[in-house]
Amino acid sequence: MFEGKDRVKIRLAGSGGQGLLLAGLMLGEAAAIYDGREVCVTNSYGPEARGGASKSEVVISSEQIDYPKATNLDVLLTMNQESCDKNYHDLKHDGVLLADEHDVKSVPTSRAFVLAFTDVARDVVGKAVTANVVALGALCALTEVVSRQALKAAVLARAPKGTEELNLKALEEGFAMGEACRARLAGAAPTASGAA
Repeated sequence: MFEGKDRVKIRLAGSGGQGLLLAGLMLGEAAAIYDGREVCVTNSYGPEARGGASKSEVVISSEQIDYPKATNLDVLLTMNQESCDKNYHDLKHDGVLLADEHDVKSVPTSRAFVLAFTDVARDVVGKAVTANVVALGALCALTEVVSRQALKAAVLARAPKGTEELNLKALEEGFAMGEACRARLAGAAPTASGAA
């Protein structure tokens, strides 16, 4: 979808404790360190340790980046309803919205993919805390903003010792979700009811 595009602007939004700042770092490192692209990652979060607003913005480019903020987004990943409602207005008309069906019950666009990141992390991978990695895998497979090999390397580099296999399983589950979305896109446009 975005493979080969000169510049891609991505925002990962949710609440503190969902691992989105770490996910942004993983995505940025995959693009910069392993795929050799220009990258800028900026993070912001509320004063709360957990539960407050949290977002990570990743700009990936083939050229030098002159402005670090992600505006006019190509991709928006939202992990809760509040972040979806608050950040959707920054998404391009033809941008892609990925939302976690566990906490996002209403999406404002027909270009939305409502996917079970949290449920798959909890029920298939075995740890709900890996939802951020499941979501990254889906984002990668759907949009091709980074290569799968690069994202695997970045996830493994950031995974706490002893959790490597768990995180790889989460990533593979996400890849499968993203592939299913790509297949649906090839056949027909996604629907607001959840292309999932």
